[in-house]
Amino acid sequence: MSAELFLELGTEEIPAGFIPLALEDIQQHLSQALEHARISYGEIRTFATPRRLAISIKDVARLQQRQELEVTGPPARIAFDQDGRPTKAAEGFARTNGISVEDLQTIQTPKGDYLFISKVIEGGETNTELQQILPHVISKISFKKSMRWKDLDVRFARPMHWIVAVYDGKVVPFTFGDLHSGHQSRGHRFMAPEEFSVTGIEDYLFKAEQQYVIPEIDKRRQIIKEQLNELAQGLGGKINHDDGLLEEVIFLVESPQALAGSIEEQFLQLPPELLITSMREHQRYFTLLNNQGKLLPNFITIANTHAKDPQVVVAGNERVLKARLSDAMFFWREDQKHKLETRLEALKKVVYQAKLGTSFEKIERFTDLATGLAQQFAPHTIELTRRAAILAKCDLETGMVYEFPELQGIMGREYALLEGEDQRVATAIYEHYLPIHAGGDLPSDDIGAFVSLADKIDTICGCFSVGLIPTGTADPYALRRSAIGILAIIQDRGYAISIPDLVSKSIALLETKRQRDSAEIVADVVEFIRLRLVNMLSAKKYPTDVIDAVLSASFAEPIDALEKIKALSALKKQDGFESLSVAFKRVGNIIKAGLDQPVDESLFTEDSERILFATLQEVEENVKKNILERNYVQALEMISGLRQPVDAFFDSVMVMVDDEAVKNNRLALLTNISNLFKGIADFRRIA
Repeated sequence: MSAELFLELGTEEIPAGFIPLALEDIQQHLSQALEHARISYGEIRTFATPRRLAISIKDVARLQQRQELEVTGPPARIAFDQDGRPTKAAEGFARTNGISVEDLQTIQTPKGDYLFISKVIEGGETNTELQQILPHVISKISFKKSMRWKDLDVRFARPMHWIVAVYDGKVVPFTFGDLHSGHQSRGHRFMAPEEFSVTGIEDYLFKAEQQYVIPEIDKRRQIIKEQLNELAQGLGGKINHDDGLLEEVIFLVESPQALAGSIEEQFLQLPPELLITSMREHQRYFTLLNNQGKLLPNFITIANTHAKDPQVVVAGNERVLKARLSDAMFFWREDQKHKLETRLEALKKVVYQAKLGTSFEKIERFTDLATGLAQQFAPHTIELTRRAAILAKCDLETGMVYEFPELQGIMGREYALLEGEDQRVATAIYEHYLPIHAGGDLPSDDIGAFVSLADKIDTICGCFSVGLIPTGTADPYALRRSAIGILAIIQDRGYAISIPDLVSKSIALLETKRQRDSAEIVADVVEFIRLRLVNMLSAKKYPTDVIDAVLSASFAEPIDALEKIKALSALKKQDGFESLSVAFKRVGNIIKAGLDQPVDESLFTEDSERILFATLQEVEENVKKNILERNYVQALEMISGLRQPVDAFFDSVMVMVDDEAVKNNRLALLTNISNLFKGIADFRRIA
């Protein structure tokens, strides 16, 4: 026998960004609590609007599952004294398990006799258990920020006004703060604030919609999409695709109504990104594009009420937007009175980080690094790279970026173009911030890539130099994101960059700032970046043991490491790889650190030694040549030809013999074999 459980928490408006994680929390904690209480259940559904979090669980058993327990206690020799009387150990074991000492049993085990209990716990009624479970689950829901209200000793994202808790159509009675659970929910705050009774999920969904509330997230999403597309088509355009904004707006409304407004023509001279950002970030407006991808002079807002006169609402939104864009227009004109480069002087007074100096000092450092990268990979771009690096942060001192921080880089690009800077320089000013997030867009040009790499490595090395190292829970300077960005750019552009060399150059430029030993900083930063590469490659489904084997053997150039991983991954799929891996593991385990001395053929006593050495000589030069040319597939195929001679060697030869000269000669032979593949991978780490 089972029934449906429904829980709704009615609140003040919860911030949109809090809601998805809160739903995950309530589902996880409630399902875990039911499992812990031995209550079986069926399908779980969650619902949410700005003013409510709700969960429905089908087929919740009416009784807890019957539990048969067998518990082993302390040894019998401790539980009873010499006269057979129970000790405190026996009494405590009995008391803990809710039985009398007389009911204790003993059981024979390989370790001797132990106290033993076998008992059956009958299942209690679910409704009774829920009275304890539900308030506990509510208290476990976590938020980025929570608050207390009145003089209550409970916390939640926003003050709570009602709780609906219904099982099998009947109220589950409990208290949270000063609220008592019941069966009364509430409608839309403005259009239907009256209470309505709830007996279950279907009853709830039907009545809520009558009260202008659409609790189903997917249904609200679909309604908003349809309204957006319908209005956009009517205006001769299409919605500027923005999943992030859509997912936010879904949790800002209970009963959506899309309304279209217009943008005054004078504001269209502003950069499109500025218009889009202003409307998106400050007003949560959707923008529209024509068939050529150009911004239309319109916007769409999603209202939370069904206005009697929509034009009044539209006019209000247009007034708010006009005020916002008028400010932007003012900054746009004022900023153009001063060239970007003149703002460098102001950056000399802006503290980038207390221990690392000013923003101007940072610019000097990463300009040096960026031009070094240009010299290495694209010498013809040195001057353009230098110019882009010098101007990269200048827009931080513009009025526009001060007012709209999210436009940094974008405004630098726009002002640079207006000032007649080279197109590639202007593009690099924007693209040096890329990627903004994992999997995001990457610089489209070498110049932007060089400046981006230089800026990011300076940030990482600077922070590590003064002890600002990320922890498991905190990364305030987003160093992990910077490292991932560095690796993504290197892979995308195919740069053969040595990470240790780049880090060493960056640390050298921080000589007057660093507070730790430079060699220690270099080692820490290289390892930090190596671990990011491990994570990135693991996410791409390369075998974790292959990644570990390659990156543990050597790590310098990410591109080179990736080629080794691809080659070893391909080899691992071939028949016979397991025996090859075992053979090379034996080589590595025996030689330990290895023995670097010439092999003396006159000390060979077995044919298998001679055959192994001869085979080694046949392939050694070609293997080294292929490794030098980074033909790792061919190199590994040649190395795999040593498997049978290595197996034969181990079958017939004892390496660690008493004769020191013979032993060392055999270790030297195995060391030479190990040297063939140690620059590619550590086979001891292959599963």
